[in-house]
Amino acid sequence: MYHLNGSVALITGVSHENGIGAAICTKLASEGADIFFTHWGANTDWVKKFEDSLREYGVRCGNIEVDLADPGAPFNVLEIVTAELGLPAILVNNAAHSTSDGYMNLDAKTLDDHYAVNMRATFLLSVEFARRFRQSSMRAGRIINLTSGQALGPMPGELAYAATKGAISAFTLSLSAEVAPLGITVNAVNPGPTDTGWMNEEIRHWILPKFPLGRIGTPEDAARLVAFLASKEAEWITGQVLNSEGGFLRG
Repeated sequence: MYHLNGSVALITGVSHENGIGAAICTKLASEGADIFFTHWGANTDWVKKFEDSLREYGVRCGNIEVDLADPGAPFNVLEIVTAELGLPAILVNNAAHSTSDGYMNLDAKTLDDHYAVNMRATFLLSVEFARRFRQSSMRAGRIINLTSGQALGPMPGELAYAATKGAISAFTLSLSAEVAPLGITVNAVNPGPTDTGWMNEEIRHWILPKFPLGRIGTPEDAARLVAFLASKEAEWITGQVLNSEGGFLRG
C-alpha cells in the first residue's frame, strides 16, 4: 500500500473504461487519493458510472470535459480542481493525440494538432502545477508524464506523434532539475504496447511473441508504476523515463 490518503491527484485523458487513464484513476483511488480527471468525447453515462465507482473507495472525485488543445485549458483545469478538491499534489499527464501520418501525409495541421495536446498541454499543466505548488505549504509533489518509448526505436507512420511524445522526455529531465528544490519529482512512464482496446486479433497474434513474459501489457501494469511514482517511496526518483514494457522486443 502506498498510502496516498489526503492527496489530490489530477489525471488527464480519462475517456474510456479500458484506457490507461481509467486504470490510473482506479489504482490511485484504491490507495486513498482524491481523484479529479479530465475527459474529451467520452460517453457521459460511462463518466458518471466511473466517477461513482471511484467514490466507492471512500475518496472524493470530480471530473471535467475539456479540450486540452485549447491554450487556456491547463489554467482552467487547475482552477476547477483546486476549487472543488483542493490543490493537487499529483499530476498525471496521460492525455494524448494520435493519428497516422508518414512522410507522404505529414502537414502543418497534423503537427499542430499533435503539438497542442501532447506538448503544449502537458508542459503548461506541469509548470502551472509547479507555480501553484510553490505558493502552498505542501512539501512533496509529483508530476508523472506518459510517453511511448520514442528513444527505443522508430515508429513509422507516426511522425508527429513520435516527435511530440519524444519531446516529453526532454521536458521531463529539464523540469525535474528546476522544481526539485520545491520537493516536486518529475518522471515519465513508457508502458510499451498496451492493450487498451485498439488491438484486433491480428495485431495481438503478431505482437504477443515480442513479450518474453508471455503476455501483452495491460493498463493496470502502467497504473501500478504510476502509483509507486506518486508515493513517498519514490521520493528519490526524479528526471527519469521508466520503460516498463515487460521486456518488449523491438525489430
